[in-house]
Amino acid sequence: MKKILAFISIFFVFVLAACGESNSGAGDNVIKVGASSTPHAQILEKAKPILKEKGITLKIEEYTDYVLPNEDLSNGEIDANYFQHIPYLNKQIADIGYDFTHIGGIHIEPFGIYSKTIESVDEVPKGTEVLMSRSVADHGRVLSLLEKEGLIKLSEKVDKVEATTEDIVENPKNLKFSYDYDAAFLPELYESEENTLVAINTNYAIGAGLNPLEDALIIEGEESPYVNVIAVKKENKDNKALNTLVDVLHSEKIQDYIKEEFDGAVVPVKGAPSN
Repeated sequence: MKKILAFISIFFVFVLAACGESNSGAGDNVIKVGASSTPHAQILEKAKPILKEKGITLKIEEYTDYVLPNEDLSNGEIDANYFQHIPYLNKQIADIGYDFTHIGGIHIEPFGIYSKTIESVDEVPKGTEVLMSRSVADHGRVLSLLEKEGLIKLSEKVDKVEATTEDIVENPKNLKFSYDYDAAFLPELYESEENTLVAINTNYAIGAGLNPLEDALIIEGEESPYVNVIAVKKENKDNKALNTLVDVLHSEKIQDYIKEEFDGAVVPVKGAPSN
């Protein structure tokens, strides 16, 4: 009898172990992705049920800044992040040494320059202050928009993506540049500061109730190189679940959602230049 009981006990141990292994395998299909609230987390939410059908559980960690998502990716707190464009990612890799890459471009957020009181580019007064974020990776983007409108001219020797205010060679309006601000704070400055130009990232503009296509004085075209990507550690670039996420975000269902939900303020793409 004791032998029978011992056999039954061993049998149940093996059954429980097998169940444990099964649960562990399911855990391998859980991916945690860091994202800005708007529009990145919204887009990921739409991808959740599609991924669930494919046996992948998506957990979304929302961020309100541009620093922690890369720190947490590096530390292994998240498996990927979706908040940054390629020039910003490349600068973070160069400056900090992150061992990152991206596995797919998802969308472009046409960057806008706004003003509460200036109604056209022709009306920009001399000496107008341009308020920008402290993110150097966005400075070339802002300056390129100003150059396109004839407000400044940049040196022909500089790559416009990497341009800074020091690369301005002509400034007929004598524009003043202030770039000590957190990107998330710029919509508040737009509301409070008169006779200024405020360069606002589209995710923060949308979050503040602005419509970039209607409210921006100057807005970027679809030819922008600033594609928002899914960033991962290089060691995870071939991870099946993460690449399935990219495939889902490139699907017609998600791309149609982006077009309809954001009405041109967020433009879906299927790919991105290499790092």
